Amino acid sequence: MKPSLILHSTLLALVSTSLSSVHAEEAKGVVFHDKNGNGVRDAGEPGLPDVAVSNQREIVKTDAEGRWALPATDDTIFFVVKPSGWKTPVNRDQIPQFYYIHKPEGSPANFRYPGVAPTGPLPASIDFALSPAEEPAQFKAIFFGDPQPSTIEQVNYIADDVIAELVGTDAKFGVTLGDIMFDHLELFEPSNANVALIGIPWYNVIGNHDLNYDSPGDEDSDETFHRHFGPNYYSFDHGPVHFIALDDIEWGRRNAEGKMTYAGGLDERQLTFVKNDLALVPEEKLVVLMMHIPLTEMENRTELYRLIEKRPHTLSISGHTHWQAHQYIDASDGWQGEKPHHHIVNVTVCGTWWKGEKDERGIPHATMRDGAPNGYTIMTFNGTSQVLDFKAAREPADYQFHIHAPNEIDVADAETTPVHINVFNGSRDSTVRMRIGETGSWIALEKVLEPDPYYVETRDREMAARPEAKNHLNAPILSDHLWKATLPSGIPVGTHLIQVEATDAYGRLWKDEKALRVK
Repeated sequence: MKPSLILHSTLLALVSTSLSSVHAEEAKGVVFHDKNGNGVRDAGEPGLPDVAVSNQREIVKTDAEGRWALPATDDTIFFVVKPSGWKTPVNRDQIPQFYYIHKPEGSPANFRYPGVAPTGPLPASIDFALSPAEEPAQFKAIFFGDPQPSTIEQVNYIADDVIAELVGTDAKFGVTLGDIMFDHLELFEPSNANVALIGIPWYNVIGNHDLNYDSPGDEDSDETFHRHFGPNYYSFDHGPVHFIALDDIEWGRRNAEGKMTYAGGLDERQLTFVKNDLALVPEEKLVVLMMHIPLTEMENRTELYRLIEKRPHTLSISGHTHWQAHQYIDASDGWQGEKPHHHIVNVTVCGTWWKGEKDERGIPHATMRDGAPNGYTIMTFNGTSQVLDFKAAREPADYQFHIHAPNEIDVADAETTPVHINVFNGSRDSTVRMRIGETGSWIALEKVLEPDPYYVETRDREMAARPEAKNHLNAPILSDHLWKATLPSGIPVGTHLIQVEATDAYGRLWKDEKALRVK
């Protein structure tokens, strides 16, 4: 090669290297055993080997000294994938501090709600603290769907309706499945302070009402969420279970009227993260995906299916819809796994957006559109299995269904009088039966897809009583957990008990009764 060509090639290489270094810095740090629990690496606190760290795309494992290194851009969130048997620090609001945000110039300054302040250049070392924690194979976690307050009054509803009864829970952590807010992001702070009273670490998933709507596209729409909660998608282990929190809100679409809106889906970077994350998770582990928009409403869900469908143990859970359902995703939706995938559409804390008449405590009853009460889920994990408990707000734990039947009928009308049983946690594997009194024959009820008549009647009654009110319940939907039968003929005149038994998907038997007067 001629000398001039050698010089030219050398200069090109130098320029290329220089440009690459501008756009692709390297972040590095240590994951360490935080012996004194102060969140800072002090002398004598060793690095922890074989712990996963991510930049929301790539994932590396720490070396024998606990060291890690990953590519960085000017908008990167780094986090440790909390391993089983270890815990991360939490802030005063009990939000796990497992991440570092690198945003040298900070979030856009022209947004209504502030995002991340400028972080400056990369630190010499980004260190993540972990402390030992006992994490047995069996444990409980709490899942909130859509608390969704739009006023401080509604923040207070949440405190009185669900938080107060959870103080002292034996659950190990909680998760809010998006729509933490109802667009009013200034309420993050008082809401987080209330949730912290429960006293357990609390993770958060982003929802469509948690976005900066000032953002012209998806890229900057999560800035206020980042400020309060950290990464918009991430993963962690607890006991024998691997949890992945997803951001399935794609902001920046235009609807038919040209207004900005969102769709359900995952971008390429997030799908790459999930693929890289799962590559480090043993196949026999239970993997739980947590998201806001239900899996069946994600536009590119089959790409996610391909990443999980060969695993024997997967589960997913979402919010968003304001009704409860157990969905079993199979080949009709593009799933290619050996058995259907179980997806839970979770009960919402706000029920029907805090609507309905107020009770004696001044809190709207907020019955959901499928006739189920507002509340939350308690999930008990044990190895690769799990049991879901539906918990209605401020109701006893055994309040698991509602009986809808007349209080009084004519003796001749019995066999044409329907009885509806709304089993809040009901699924395809539930069975429901009823009888009249202690000696009547048991009658199996049929699972039907209808509006819950109790919800319809409640809505009609409230609208008639106060037509000018602005907090009327929304229109009913077809309930996914409704059973129906007619009363038997030959019921004698008098007062009787309709006895109902419902068996859930886990084989547990729930009982209740309702009085019926026959004249």
